[in-house]
Amino acid sequence: MTTALPETPADTVARLRATFRTGRTKSVEWRTTQLRRLRAMLTENGPDLAAALRTDLGKSATEAHRTEIDFTVREIDHTLDHLADWLRPEPAPVPAHLGADIRVWTQYDPLGVVLVIAPWNYPAQLLLAPVVGALAAGNAVVAKPSELAPATSAAVARLLPAYLDTDAVAVVEGGVPETTALLAERFDHVFYTGNGTVGRIVMRAAAEHLTPVTLELGGKSPVFVDRDTDLDVVADRLARGKFLNAGQTCVAPDYVLTDPETAAALEPALARAVEAVYGADPQASSEYGRIVNERHFDRLTGLLGSGRVVVGGDSDRTDKYIAPTVLADVDPKSPVMGEEIFGPILPLVTVDGLDEAIAFINDRDKPLALYVFSETEATRGRIAAETSSGGLGHGLPLAHLTVSDLPFGGVGESGMGNYHGRYSIETFSHRKAVLEKPLS
Repeated sequence: MTTALPETPADTVARLRATFRTGRTKSVEWRTTQLRRLRAMLTENGPDLAAALRTDLGKSATEAHRTEIDFTVREIDHTLDHLADWLRPEPAPVPAHLGADIRVWTQYDPLGVVLVIAPWNYPAQLLLAPVVGALAAGNAVVAKPSELAPATSAAVARLLPAYLDTDAVAVVEGGVPETTALLAERFDHVFYTGNGTVGRIVMRAAAEHLTPVTLELGGKSPVFVDRDTDLDVVADRLARGKFLNAGQTCVAPDYVLTDPETAAALEPALARAVEAVYGADPQASSEYGRIVNERHFDRLTGLLGSGRVVVGGDSDRTDKYIAPTVLADVDPKSPVMGEEIFGPILPLVTVDGLDEAIAFINDRDKPLALYVFSETEATRGRIAAETSSGGLGHGLPLAHLTVSDLPFGGVGESGMGNYHGRYSIETFSHRKAVLEKPLS
């Protein structure tokens, strides 16, 4: 009795490309059917996916649904509601010199076979939300979940083939060897979410085939707090935005810039806000997550000495727990300011005022997000005009990425390209120019 050998990455890509060439994935009916089936997968298996996210990251069921499962369902619903309009050919004006019998328009063509490589911090959402766009655009898709979230990876690998067209959608699990083997293949688009180091590897591999890439990276997303703000409101919103998923969020507030007097007043407000959200003992809170693994735990605890602890500072390696921590008196040259934190540590850095804050931001890599708390329209306008970031949020962190009609993506070191809603169709399609002139 012979046993079938596992499918190689080359075999997987060839099989999906053969399906794409039949034209099956291009029909709107196929696209909407896949999206509805993906939606059913999420709604019918929510408890299983939530349990996997709990295992990988300590996420509560509430957080798992809000930030991953329901988030993706909303993206699917928005896409289904608008897909026909997005795909409609768009006429363009005809120059007079071509004559009156000419018609011109643009239309979206699917790219072909797309590779989506997901990170571990939101391992369901950040895999499946790009897949929504790739399917809606009419592509075949190879989905590569993160090996650092093994329970979620296994759940997705089990569920996706049970719901979606397996001739056009494949899941490839594994670590660096499997990802490297996939990147050696020719794809028509590679969509990667993660860090800049791996992003460069992805770009180099894609360059061998002149494959376009979307890179959703990270960076140190700053917060500017003006002296005219209600600091209790600021502290509450910062605590909820920063410590969601134990700070392991690419658009989480990374550090706070404010003047010394405001920083001193913000310290007790942040301590009160952390307790209000997570209780006196966050380790006992069912709503507070854990660090993904010991390597990241060790990296983060090494940053705790970068300032004076205002609140938190406790850790438990066995439980992969680091308390929601605020650090004051942080030197801009300290270790915590030298890298994206990606954990539950919020440094307070003092500046003289708005001019110095803008200069501080502009002296560093362009962040994925920038947040401003100010009641002054002129201040908000200056930051919008004089800085560059992937997204800009006034008065509320993280929320911009939940709006499907806004593009989500970075700039410079924080990434290239964007997605969500219609922008996913643009990312995973070629906008083709068409001209038509009658022959008689």
